Amino acid sequence: MKYRIILFLLTFSLFSCENPTEEDQVAATPVIKKRTDFGFDLNQFNVVNDTVDSGDTFGGIIGKQNLGQLKVHDLISIVRDSFDVRQLRRGKPFTMLRSLDRKKELQVFIYQPDQVNYLVIDLRDSVQVYKKTRPVTIRKRTIAGELDGSLSEALQKEKVDPALAAQIAKVYQWTIDFFKLQKGDKFGVTFTERFINDTIYDGIDTLHAAFFEYKGKNIYAFAFAQNPESGKVEYYDHEGKPLKNFFLKAPLKFSRISSRFSKRRFHPVQSVWKAHKGTDYAAPTGTPIMTTAAGVVERTGYTAGNGNYVKVKHNNTYSTQYLHMSKILVRRGQRVNQGDIIGRVGSTGLATGPHVCYRFWKNGVQVDALALKLPNADPMSNKHKPRFLAQIEPFKRELDSVAGIRLKK
Repeated sequence: MKYRIILFLLTFSLFSCENPTEEDQVAATPVIKKRTDFGFDLNQFNVVNDTVDSGDTFGGIIGKQNLGQLKVHDLISIVRDSFDVRQLRRGKPFTMLRSLDRKKELQVFIYQPDQVNYLVIDLRDSVQVYKKTRPVTIRKRTIAGELDGSLSEALQKEKVDPALAAQIAKVYQWTIDFFKLQKGDKFGVTFTERFINDTIYDGIDTLHAAFFEYKGKNIYAFAFAQNPESGKVEYYDHEGKPLKNFFLKAPLKFSRISSRFSKRRFHPVQSVWKAHKGTDYAAPTGTPIMTTAAGVVERTGYTAGNGNYVKVKHNNTYSTQYLHMSKILVRRGQRVNQGDIIGRVGSTGLATGPHVCYRFWKNGVQVDALALKLPNADPMSNKHKPRFLAQIEPFKRELDSVAGIRLKK
């Protein structure tokens, strides 16, 4: 009897293991993660992701797919009014959603001209073509730090898009000589960044506010539109004074000063002591040279000493000249705007290496551009001051907070 009981228990246990409970069956069922993009449930399709290659055409890409009874030329004719099939660009991504059965018939074609926008050609039922935009989220950041090298390096440490350095340099180009920033100088920046679908980084959106410690002072910059309807934004300091000057601080964006204006300098080529009536900015050959203010090209040419040069007359008071160019990009009599590229750095004429010698005239006399107090842009209208001060108050408070410093008078 004892052995019969044991045999019964073993048999019961065996059948229990072979027949899992309903809860066990539910737990054992694999969970398929839902994948959605472009407004489609991707689990319902055979998904093909690719990019446009050199020589690819819309007809060529579509023609390799199973379109069912639809012909390629008929499809091109249908979508022509909504989508110029010639707009496909090399390197741009596209996605094809095909049926899951063995026919793999093309259901949807999606083309992405950029990260935000995409075009959908839906072939199910009747052909439909429409354009959509991915949701973009704007996030605000405020960072502060001390310079231990270049501004780009400081921002890189904060994991900020390097493009922000160029924006900051452009805002401060009339106010700060970035060649004179020193190790340990403090800075702070408030800006916004774009994110697609709340996850994909899409670059810097707006530079709202900043400050730099420069020559013992904190120079603030705040974005402000005097006429909100126009949307034109300029940058002003904490008192509403414009940062934009009549002249840029330097004719190059990034370089170093290799020789300053001097009444007596030993010439490296001629080996004699003589006046150096300009400021030399060393930079690699080919670096763009900008005119520091708007004006008219007065002269271009070549001399044994100056090499290729351009001289610009800005008004009856000021003129500037740019020497040793590898290439001249403007002609005599041409109107130029502030920041326009007028040539490229070289070492033509009497030069030991690639640089631009920047010369400055005031009332017909050559002077040291770095020692001048140059004219400012038009001031802010007093009627806008209250709105400006109210708008910048939270930005300034946040910058001061993260920097941990007080404004130096």
